[in-house]
Amino acid sequence: MADLPSLPGILSAEDIRRSGEAIARVQTSDGSIPWFPDGHTDAWDHVENAMALLVAGERAAAERAYDWLARTQRDDGSWAMKFVGDSIADPGTDANMVAYVAVGVWHHWRVTADEQFLFRSWPTVERALDRVVALQLPFGGIAWAAGADGQIADSALVTGSSSIYHALLCGIGLANLLGRSRPGWENAAGRLGHALRVHEDRFDARGRHSMDWYYPVLGGAVRGSAAVKRMESRWEEFVVPDLGVRCVSDRPWVTGAETCELALSLHAIGDDRTATDLVAHMQHLRDPDGSYWTGYVFADGLRWPVECSTWTAAAVVLAVDAISETTGGASVFRGDGLPAVPDVYGECGCAA
Repeated sequence: MADLPSLPGILSAEDIRRSGEAIARVQTSDGSIPWFPDGHTDAWDHVENAMALLVAGERAAAERAYDWLARTQRDDGSWAMKFVGDSIADPGTDANMVAYVAVGVWHHWRVTADEQFLFRSWPTVERALDRVVALQLPFGGIAWAAGADGQIADSALVTGSSSIYHALLCGIGLANLLGRSRPGWENAAGRLGHALRVHEDRFDARGRHSMDWYYPVLGGAVRGSAAVKRMESRWEEFVVPDLGVRCVSDRPWVTGAETCELALSLHAIGDDRTATDLVAHMQHLRDPDGSYWTGYVFADGLRWPVECSTWTAAAVVLAVDAISETTGGASVFRGDGLPAVPDVYGECGCAA
């Protein structure tokens, strides 16, 4: 168990192993990892689950998950928004879901240093990020979706674009490892980072959601003193003492995944003490079998929705690994080893 992460007094290595097993039990025979048994699968949460499986000692299951991505990727580099079993339930494209494979492959490399896996996965990453870059809007944000008819959304989301920024950096990092030059990705990341740091008002406003608050930090677009100020600015609005983080500011509902993502954000800027407290406080959502309930409506004292979601368990595993610095993947959200990309100015006029 020495190679599995733990937080003394909160979660043991055995607890993390059980959470990995809980995710693996939901994985289907074709390698996909739905939200819960008989639920739907999307590429973003599928990748997060694969990352957690690797950290929790389920490497074979994790690599089956990446094989599923390679098989189900469409010719244009995207994945359908929603799979149910062998069927596509929503054929649209969500840019954030498409991009996240780059984070997963970079994470796998940081944990295993497996060159064969890296070379095998590169074509999937390359096609995915090429598709995402093609969805960049003139101001620098990434159009959040494209319909099955090819119609591209005319707006970008803070959360999704922040995650895409991280994915682009991971993709550039992978390209550098392989000796490949991807100036188009670097340009896109420079424009996107600038937009997130300076022109957040150009994105669709979803300020009720805690993810829009912390994701620019989690994705690496905002760091340093600006990140600290951002975390302080809405802390009391979103953080419920001893329970976790609200999903939306005006609802009495804390969710485990958002709580652990906030913990990862704090770890990325060096506040491991508060990050550890957050992970501890959301353990009321843990089930004895290692899985995690999605959320808790504290006004009613009820868990809701009535489901244990794989991606909530995955967020816990990744947060514990990051804080404990156990595997090579612990630094993925901190950005260790990722390239620095300077701002690139689009139509905003900042260059003048």
